[in-house]
Amino acid sequence: MWYIKKFIIPFLILFSALFLKYISKRLELVNQEFLESVDMVGSVLLIVSMAWSLIITLRIIKFIFFEKYDTSKENNLRSRKFHTQFNILERIIIFLIILIAIGLVLMLFEDVRRIGISVFASAGVMGIIIGLAAQRIIAAVLAGLQIAITQPIRIDDVVIIENEWGKIEEIALTYVVVNIWDKRRLIVPSTYFFEKPFQNWTRTTSEILGTVFIYTDYHVSFDALRKELTRLLEISPLWDKKVNVLQVTDAKPNSVEVRALVSAKDSSTAWDLRVYIREKMIEFLQKNYPESLPKTRILVEGKH
Repeated sequence: MWYIKKFIIPFLILFSALFLKYISKRLELVNQEFLESVDMVGSVLLIVSMAWSLIITLRIIKFIFFEKYDTSKENNLRSRKFHTQFNILERIIIFLIILIAIGLVLMLFEDVRRIGISVFASAGVMGIIIGLAAQRIIAAVLAGLQIAITQPIRIDDVVIIENEWGKIEEIALTYVVVNIWDKRRLIVPSTYFFEKPFQNWTRTTSEILGTVFIYTDYHVSFDALRKELTRLLEISPLWDKKVNVLQVTDAKPNSVEVRALVSAKDSSTAWDLRVYIREKMIEFLQKNYPESLPKTRILVEGKH
């Protein structure tokens, strides 16, 4: 299996560690300090190999898990939910594994152990100082955990943040990466999603409604517009055949506001459908009802 190759290096390190530990216990040399150094290196390699193996195991579980929950499917809300939670939990667990491994390695050294005891003695003061200095970082980490639990956003959610339309590409512990429609990346701190309002177009489903506004003269035939909208939707593969509505939403002094409401399977398709409907409806007016295009009227009254 392919994942067995991932364990080759950790297993080699583990074998080396056990070999060094064995040598330090079996060989009888005059130089006792050398044996202690060999034993120390073996202990360090043993901790590194165990931590490395745990991280690889976690990533293999993640790969198998993600194969089961594929986000490329149309109805992928459940898959995106699990992807979001697993990605954040993976980062937390890896961080803890590395932190514990570093702590265990450091505790092997007598000098570091003594320093640790003195640090614990003054832990109260240090805790206050570190807490004040790192309160923003701690808030960001807690926000990342809250995103994993409450999930106001998920991987591949379509959002509007800071007037930018894009998809959630990555959710880390302290920040979120939004892939903007023009391929730029917007880096947003995790705390943003709990401090400021934003739009999530795919919070409960990937299906979405699209609106197209058209401004015409008062002489336009609304029945003709409705028939043309229906015809355009029926021949378009972008329409999901659910919503097809045309309404007059406003009457301005020089024009009438007509809104076409259509539906699509996801936000990207809805955008393409809106562009298509807007273009074709304008062409329809130009060819069949040119007198119904918006006009500015000026009434000149002559003196008799």
